[in-house]
Amino acid sequence: MPRDLLLVSFAALALSTSSASGEHHWPQFRGPRASGIGSGHPPTHWDVTTGEHVAWKTAIAGLGHSAPIVWGDRVYLTTAVNAEAEHPEVATGWSGGSGESAVDTGSWTWQVWCLHLNTGRVLWKRDAHSGKPQIQRHLKASHANCTPVTNGKFIVAFFGSEGLYCYDREGQLVWQRDLGKLHSGPYDAVELEWGFASSPILHEDRVIVQCDCLNVHFVAVLDLRTGKEILRIPRPGEVATWSTPTVISTGKRRQIVCNGFHNMAGYDLDTGSRLWHLSGGGDVPVPTPLFANGLIYITNGHGRSPTFAIHPHATGDLTPLALAPLPSESPQPPPETQPTDDANPPQPQDSPALAWWQARDGAYMPTPLIKDKLLYTCNDNGRLTVRNALNGDLIYRQRIGKGGRNYSASAVAAGGHVFFVSERGEVTVIKEGRQFEEVAVNHLDEIVMATPAIAGDRLLIRGVRHLYCLAP
Repeated sequence: MPRDLLLVSFAALALSTSSASGEHHWPQFRGPRASGIGSGHPPTHWDVTTGEHVAWKTAIAGLGHSAPIVWGDRVYLTTAVNAEAEHPEVATGWSGGSGESAVDTGSWTWQVWCLHLNTGRVLWKRDAHSGKPQIQRHLKASHANCTPVTNGKFIVAFFGSEGLYCYDREGQLVWQRDLGKLHSGPYDAVELEWGFASSPILHEDRVIVQCDCLNVHFVAVLDLRTGKEILRIPRPGEVATWSTPTVISTGKRRQIVCNGFHNMAGYDLDTGSRLWHLSGGGDVPVPTPLFANGLIYITNGHGRSPTFAIHPHATGDLTPLALAPLPSESPQPPPETQPTDDANPPQPQDSPALAWWQARDGAYMPTPLIKDKLLYTCNDNGRLTVRNALNGDLIYRQRIGKGGRNYSASAVAAGGHVFFVSERGEVTVIKEGRQFEEVAVNHLDEIVMATPAIAGDRLLIRGVRHLYCLAP
């Protein structure tokens, strides 16, 4: 990368999709602004057996569900390597849905890898931490679920209870932070441990991490250069959340938007004050909030499956009356533990700050995709719902993939196509638009839990054993 690019402001680095030299960046989970949208034209057909449109395939040691990220000609990802098992067991579909933790033995080593985008050659890998995990993983999860983030100069990797690490471009450790034990699991079965999965994000010179767990509930804002904690935002009463936050800037308002069960909310980036909030969503929040068409979109899909489209100037309590807590749901935290909104008094139910909302068709695991004013929501069972992103009107519903397929990876789009990857490695490609049109169904040779990345005309898909680079 040209040295002069490193002098560009962190804001421009974090938000750009291509540099002056034509490089394509996919800097975080779901790429630029978590949109899931690439700028090139990746292939829609490939064959891993014959090698058609497979630029390279690189074996990745251990087990990790973190997505690859790209800056210029470099690819970064994380993994966790077990000392006793070359390929730790991972379940798929409903076989891993009963909630048990994996029974792993031996110590693990948490690693950060750097590969060359054009060849797949490993340029460097670093051991961030070694030892016994503080928290067990879900049968479908790994000990490296969090996608790293970069601005081209620094790479930040998060391993939950095993710490937060910042490296420079050449793999030198810049700083590390221990955020303590982060116990993630179901609120109604606290003996279960499922592992941490919220990915770090960057905004200008700040690192932001959402740590909603059973034992702690907060958002931390840290200095990118030093790792020093600048701000800690409490989220009292929240349950374990596996969602990655989003930063949204509109006018003079800069807010961190977080998914949640009791507390879907926007927080002032500088002060941490809560600007608005919603409750009554699904009780295992996973999808990342999105910003498009001047609206904030939040969805959950476990227990309940609503979708909300929120005006970014919202203040106070936006919860619709129809989403009062169900008797079977855990109680709301007592009023004295809730953050106050003295400067932003609650608005009436069905607030005008909600552009629209739907009580169904939300997503449990995958984050939706918004493109050309269409909202594509694929649930973990493969049911795709496409709505008008401006008013919520239904356009169509369609089953993706073969019956019985499950989806943990989020959809990505580029070149007029949307890519959906099932846990069995079946990749369905459809045309963007108001009518369903299947273009191709491709197959990989292994389980896929990670969301793909797009770098120009290259589509990067991480399986449990390999990273594939697909190119025209």
